[in-house]
Amino acid sequence: MWAGPVRGRLVAMTTTQTAVPDLKARHRAMWASGDYPQMVDTFLLPVGRRLVEACPITAGTRVLDVAAGTGNASIPAAQRGAHVTASDLTPELLEAGARRPEAEGLDLDWVPADAENLPFDGGLFDVVISCIGVMFAPFHQPAADELVRVCRPGGTIGLLSWTPEGMIGGLFRTLKEFAPPPPPGAQAPPLWGSEEHLAGLFGDRVKFDTLVREPLAVTAFPHPQDWGRHFTTYYGPTIAARANAERNGRAAEFDAAMANFCTEWNRGTEDEAYFEQEYLLAVGTRV
Repeated sequence: MWAGPVRGRLVAMTTTQTAVPDLKARHRAMWASGDYPQMVDTFLLPVGRRLVEACPITAGTRVLDVAAGTGNASIPAAQRGAHVTASDLTPELLEAGARRPEAEGLDLDWVPADAENLPFDGGLFDVVISCIGVMFAPFHQPAADELVRVCRPGGTIGLLSWTPEGMIGGLFRTLKEFAPPPPPGAQAPPLWGSEEHLAGLFGDRVKFDTLVREPLAVTAFPHPQDWGRHFTTYYGPTIAARANAERNGRAAEFDAAMANFCTEWNRGTEDEAYFEQEYLLAVGTRV
């Protein structure tokens, strides 16, 4: 059960996991590795703002951000005067996020929670959002069911997810060759960026009025290979895949695959890299 709101602080809770605890522990450890807050600050801030702008979030709106990470969408929602609960499986990310809005005097709840088994009452929130977050829950249908359950009828569900065909979808295809096999029944994260996949997950329970693919322009890296080094240093899934490659004597093969990937996806020059990471923005009404 949820321990209740404590504004501006991390809220302790316990809940029954929908998958084996070891799997959840591995996911928490993966996302706590590296430095995801650095990833956000380097180039991901625009996607959180984009999702919030697309949703009817105003003063007093009750917002739940699922798999919120460090609050990339939670904080812009709070800046609009909404009552925001940021939830994530990884407490280390929430702790980092809770430090971010202090200077602005913003007040959010930060609640450790499994996206596949949220510790909130049904229909509690006006708007339920997830910005490149819930897509990483390994079992998609339970996570989608939870988004619907905690959103009030007539409320809004807003999602921003990397697409299978885009650059991050390509990254996960590259990582798959080196990562340990996923647990039975787990699905690839970028599927959440497929219109067809969302239709299958939500059926007639959510009427999506916005389904649009857009690019996130990434210009933060002077050279193409800097993108790969950044992800290998700071991004949990890439760190985990390379560690597994190293255990299997394939580190050099992994590094070569990442180098080729960066060259393939660079739309700029060798001295001025430019990447576009496509995402799907999906905003709909909970029927």
